Amino acid sequence: MDCWKGAVSRSWIYPTVIICANGFFTTMRPSESFLTPYLTGPDKNLTIEEVTNQIFPVWTYSYLALLFPVFLLTDYVRYKPVLLLQGISLIITWLLLLFAHGVMAMQVVEFFYGMVTATEVAYYAYIYSVVSTQHYQRVTSYCRSVTLVAATVAAVLGQLLVSLAHVSYFHLNAITLASVSLAFLCSFFLPMPQRSMFFHRKDTSEPLPGADKGVAAGGSHRPSSCQEEKSPNPAARGLTPQPQAGNARPHSHMLSVLLQLAKDLRDCYSSRKLLYWSLWWALATAGFNQVVNYVQVLWDFRAPSHSSAVYNGAVEAIATFLSSATSMAVGYVKVNWDLTGELALAIFSVLDAGSLLLMHFTDNIWACYAGYLAFKACYMLLITIATFQIAVNLSMERYALMFGFNNFVALVIQTILTIVVVDSRGLGLDITTQFLIYGSYFTVIAGIFLIRSMYTIISIKCRNTTVAAESTTH
Repeated sequence: MDCWKGAVSRSWIYPTVIICANGFFTTMRPSESFLTPYLTGPDKNLTIEEVTNQIFPVWTYSYLALLFPVFLLTDYVRYKPVLLLQGISLIITWLLLLFAHGVMAMQVVEFFYGMVTATEVAYYAYIYSVVSTQHYQRVTSYCRSVTLVAATVAAVLGQLLVSLAHVSYFHLNAITLASVSLAFLCSFFLPMPQRSMFFHRKDTSEPLPGADKGVAAGGSHRPSSCQEEKSPNPAARGLTPQPQAGNARPHSHMLSVLLQLAKDLRDCYSSRKLLYWSLWWALATAGFNQVVNYVQVLWDFRAPSHSSAVYNGAVEAIATFLSSATSMAVGYVKVNWDLTGELALAIFSVLDAGSLLLMHFTDNIWACYAGYLAFKACYMLLITIATFQIAVNLSMERYALMFGFNNFVALVIQTILTIVVVDSRGLGLDITTQFLIYGSYFTVIAGIFLIRSMYTIISIKCRNTTVAAESTTH
């Protein structure tokens, strides 16, 4: 038995299999594509206005409140306890969805779902703490792939059960409860990491694989925080080693970690290139999360679920497939991103804006579906490019930190949008007007980066012309 435990603790295969199983069952939620029809249907009997203006905003607020403390807690307790917390939160979320009623109960559901999304950081961070750097690229691809497969399977399964087997939304949520319960059980079998990225970091001289120059792919349908991370040696990148917890008092160790995080952030954002890519990341992710959070409400408004066939699951499955395809395509495109990257951000942001404005102006549900597919595919393409541009010159610690901070800024912007546009205590706009605001928001983003890209291209051309002129003179 001791030999078996020793082999498990040294192998990268065992924790990878368990974390992938956890990721699959966590993401395999066939009821999620039908959340709005479920809440506004006979099971919960809520109005569109209650769902849009009173219930859904709670998720944004709780996610923002929990994100930073959970980020620190995740590293401090070394990931596994946070994965268990995520499993408990998922089970509570779906138990309440199944058996609780009323606006306040559904607001509690959104709070626990905010806990779920805040703890998603532990999923990818865990695997880097239990395998050696030479396996990072492989395990990252496995973890990413299994969540994409699970999301697709969940959407297709949900659509088939609703359309062909006429399964009720209640029983669809029961299937989701069973899936997240299996994910919770899987997390118990994960080995406990001995190190983490910040609080329990260990200095190593482990050789690094050349493949670690790989790219990180795009996001999920919820805020998520699940991008892939690059992993060069922190010492080679000039990161100051953190003192070990046993060698200093806990509060002084915490202070030293926070100071180091602040220094790393300052160093990362001192690069103008990274600053502009991060600006797009934060602005676009805020808009993307807002659209994904409320698109089902728009679909239910265009084609009410009580009188129309619902194809939310099929649309989400196609959107996931297109997102995977566009993200993969980035790896095969040979472009000078320093020259044309910001222009690409502008052009595809225009397409995003056009898709959202189409969803506002059309009354046709199929046009709404098509607009959503185009919007999500464009965003996933751009977030993959942005991820690569940010990750390519950063250590794993600094990339994880910058990724987390960018998403925190995005969440702050999203919260402002929610308070002003959605919340009943703000403007409390109807769902079609909201999508007019979101389309205008992406138009502004496109304008910012179109101006910036023109400036960048002209500056580089002028610099090259000057250098060529000087070379001719000499």
